[in-house]
Amino acid sequence: MLWEDKAILFSILLVYSSSQVLGEVQEDGQCAELNSTRWQEYRQQRVREEVQYLLLTRNNPDCAQKFDQDSVGKPTSYFNTSRPTKVIIHGFSALGRKPSWVTDLARALLEAQDANVVVVDWIYGASFAYNLVVENYKEVALQISVLVNQLQQKHGCGLESFHLIGVSLGAHVAGFVGTVFEGKIGRITGLDPAGPMFKGADTYDRLDPTDALFVDAIHTDSDHFGISIPVGHVDFFLNGGMDQTGCARSRFASIFLLFPVYGYVICDHMRALHVYMSALNGTCQLMGIPCASYEDFLKGSCVDCGVFKGRCPAVGLQEKSGTATSPIPEQQKVFLLTTSSAPFCAHHILVTLEVSPLDKSAEVEVTLTTWSQGTEHRFRLKPEATVYRRVLAHPVALCLIDSIRLKNTGARLYRQGDVHVKSVCVSELPLHRHEAPLCVNDIDIRRGVPWSHDFVQVCGTS
Repeated sequence: MLWEDKAILFSILLVYSSSQVLGEVQEDGQCAELNSTRWQEYRQQRVREEVQYLLLTRNNPDCAQKFDQDSVGKPTSYFNTSRPTKVIIHGFSALGRKPSWVTDLARALLEAQDANVVVVDWIYGASFAYNLVVENYKEVALQISVLVNQLQQKHGCGLESFHLIGVSLGAHVAGFVGTVFEGKIGRITGLDPAGPMFKGADTYDRLDPTDALFVDAIHTDSDHFGISIPVGHVDFFLNGGMDQTGCARSRFASIFLLFPVYGYVICDHMRALHVYMSALNGTCQLMGIPCASYEDFLKGSCVDCGVFKGRCPAVGLQEKSGTATSPIPEQQKVFLLTTSSAPFCAHHILVTLEVSPLDKSAEVEVTLTTWSQGTEHRFRLKPEATVYRRVLAHPVALCLIDSIRLKNTGARLYRQGDVHVKSVCVSELPLHRHEAPLCVNDIDIRRGVPWSHDFVQVCGTS
């Protein structure tokens, strides 16, 4: 599908997205709201780059104020120059709609950190044809840059105290703001940065590691509306960066079957936002493993975070994503598996299966069980190979796995009847020298007859 077709489909689908008004109190007692556009304005192609800013803090988490550089210092303003400032930048928007996720992200940020949260409202410029919006996004970035510059020059806000969080096209808006300030902005986070019209763009025109002191990005829809190349110091590719667990898989739905298409496209693209918000509450860590490709990651070719001095990067607000390297490497692709719903965390369990040489092909089903929950994978065995490795997403840590089951599922006559397993080992990534894998040796499994073994262990003990 050409990017022009994707952009048209994206425009239509977003019309069906849910809307939520941002509630905020101003001096007149009313809550400020995000702008919206109308079809008449669209028909007349009144592309406006009018930008307004909305401020939320822990003093007014549910009812923000309209904000500009003149608001700072006023008795009625909640902006505090001694706090860090989070700047939320939305992307392409549907006509007459307002991003439903803005309030949720602002609240999640405020719960995680005492900060000024400034929402950039550029709905007027973001609600037209995608190609027109892309042509004008730099004007929006320049207006944001003026605000940041005045907060820096007039009110003493250090550039390093700004953290820009851009969603989809908003990530590239944030990137251009960073370009204006020659990479001295503290941090930029891109949540599935837009791909159409940006994958082949020069780094000057898209988000890249030189735009801030630290740039991280989460990729969840790189085969459709997200960008497929790394754009930061650390790039998290969730489930490979494409198809997300729990999202619809209707590739054959036509433009007239809006709901299946909507579920497939928007679900993947917006998953980056939902995972990021979930990570902010600190329920569990979403850590990634650096690797050259998703395929290598799944094959267990990458098992530690040595490039980051052993501290794996994690999604969220941790400084430099929790890594310990200085300077941090650029464009490091890290991979992680997630579950289908919040909090999205999964434990990466490496299963290593070694079998005796086979005469025929076979299929062995490996199931890891924790009480009523199980993780299953089928290894397709071939005569020319004896060692197989696979990384699985398991709901709990290795030390809570109760049992392992093996079953030779190759019931067809031309497949191997009996399989001798020299060893089957399970370990948790990232691997640590002091943590030994759980292994069982010398197992004979007949076709159709399952074999199982219970583990007796307790977390926190050897």
